[in-house]
Amino acid sequence: MAMSLFITFEGPEGSGKTTQARRLAQRLAECGSNVLALREPGGTSIGEQIRDVLHSLDNREMQSRTEILLYCAARAQLVGQVIRPHLKAGGVVLCDRYADSTLAYQGYGRGLDLATLRMILDFATSGLKPDLTLYLDIDVEAGLRRKKVGGEEWNRMDDLEVDFYRRVRAGYLEMLAQEPARWAVIDAAQDAQTIADEVWSLVKRRIR
Repeated sequence: MAMSLFITFEGPEGSGKTTQARRLAQRLAECGSNVLALREPGGTSIGEQIRDVLHSLDNREMQSRTEILLYCAARAQLVGQVIRPHLKAGGVVLCDRYADSTLAYQGYGRGLDLATLRMILDFATSGLKPDLTLYLDIDVEAGLRRKKVGGEEWNRMDDLEVDFYRRVRAGYLEMLAQEPARWAVIDAAQDAQTIADEVWSLVKRRIR
């Protein structure tokens, strides 16, 4: 099946986005899709270097404005170098986090002006929006517990107070309400296989 499709995974910490993006990539590849699975920040040599700076626990003094500009620098590189060319060639792109993460974390979480952020994001992405955004929803405390137990990377963005993550989750739910046609909500408290099946049925509809 040759059709271009841009799908992003969003959700609070420990929601299982990375696992589900990996599983979906595998399923799509088995169906003959030219699929590319990416993560943010990262996906390019420049992006991975920026990721190291953003996530280092040594950089706790980083300003919120610095943070958003670094995320958007990595994203601009990813969109221009990787995402747009792959979509243009008729491929499917899966991205573990994208522009909505910036609105959720730096906008709703950090309290930066949403209208300004949207303008910066539009510039960084040249207006590229996902066709479908899968939002894996989980209770904030449960997600953080799961992340700690799972032994995943624990970085600067995981090391904030619980209230910050509550604002992030509330932000996601608000964005979802504003643009219901693009978003799909999945209960991330379910087991991984149930979630994977739900993700697949949502994506299959788009492919058809």
